[in-house]
Amino acid sequence: MSKVGETTLVLDLSALEHNYHYLQSKIKPTTKFLGVVKAFAYGSDTIAIAQKLEQLGVDYLAVAYVNEGVLLRDAGIKTPILVLHPLVANFEEMIEQCLEPSIYSKNILNQFLEVAQEKEQSQYPLHIKFNTGLNRLGFSESDIDFITQKCKSNGNVKIVSAFSHLAASEDLNERDFSLNQINSFKILSDSLSKKLGYAPMRHMLNTSGIINYPEAQFEMVRSGIGLYGYGNQAEIDEQLKPVATLKTIISQIHEIGANQSVGYNRAFKSTNIIRSATLPIGHADGIGRQYGKGKGSVIINGKKAPIIGNVCMDMIMVDVTEIKCQAGDEVIVFGPANSADKFASTANTISYEILTAISQRVKRQVINK
Repeated sequence: MSKVGETTLVLDLSALEHNYHYLQSKIKPTTKFLGVVKAFAYGSDTIAIAQKLEQLGVDYLAVAYVNEGVLLRDAGIKTPILVLHPLVANFEEMIEQCLEPSIYSKNILNQFLEVAQEKEQSQYPLHIKFNTGLNRLGFSESDIDFITQKCKSNGNVKIVSAFSHLAASEDLNERDFSLNQINSFKILSDSLSKKLGYAPMRHMLNTSGIINYPEAQFEMVRSGIGLYGYGNQAEIDEQLKPVATLKTIISQIHEIGANQSVGYNRAFKSTNIIRSATLPIGHADGIGRQYGKGKGSVIINGKKAPIIGNVCMDMIMVDVTEIKCQAGDEVIVFGPANSADKFASTANTISYEILTAISQRVKRQVINK
């Protein structure tokens, strides 16, 4: 990777390709693959990631909200797009942009049917979301008659898939719970198919599900975090490549005398002479205050430099006493050399959070297209 002169999120599309093929190797050739690109493609670059996945032949893409899908359509993405959490206010735009809704409640189904009828749609694709234990969104078994009666008598729509979501697929201590979810989904989807008179496509597995429960891959799987290089298990992380590397530079180096302080509220006080480096990145860029006071660290010239004092809005200070460096030197916040998962763990959180937290003011640089 080339060096950067400012805070930059470098996105390696060859890593994305590697991860896609690795995850594909864990499923049957006939199983479809859905790539999740919500939340700016997990904090990276929605359009660049979606374009690469489309080039690789992904069968479906998924976003959380309609505006995310509209962004992809405006960029020329033709792949089917599932909207995981559609809102009634966006139904008309959803149909105009050929985005496919997750239908998760009676209210959402009724209101979408009304809009589909007003727009004179025919066989518009719907995805029925079942709640099997995550208790977030989804229909229950008692709703199946309602769903089938509404949809069988309405030519404006057609159910093309039934799906659910595992609550703890990465936690093998919860294996019994996950297996119970899978069994419940089989019962629900079988009942739905019987009452519809045909079998919609089924999908339930996320990244960890693909790894730990391949027997439940059904007709399609969904992967988000795995595509970006994280598998929620150390042995899987070794097989994946982080797509995003967050880089910055050293703006200035200070010599801090004994009994001096660094940053707001004098949160760091030196006991002896140290050297500190100030970096142009802060909590407005996604590096929250929870990483300050020695918890988080960055990599400078191959060595760890802990964050000292409080994280500022636009800057952090790190201890470089034992590191040979100067203003302008490159700094790695996270990436292959210091994974987002490891960085996040210092603040007792997960890779998903730090990746999606990176502000849109941070420059994106896409390489290996």
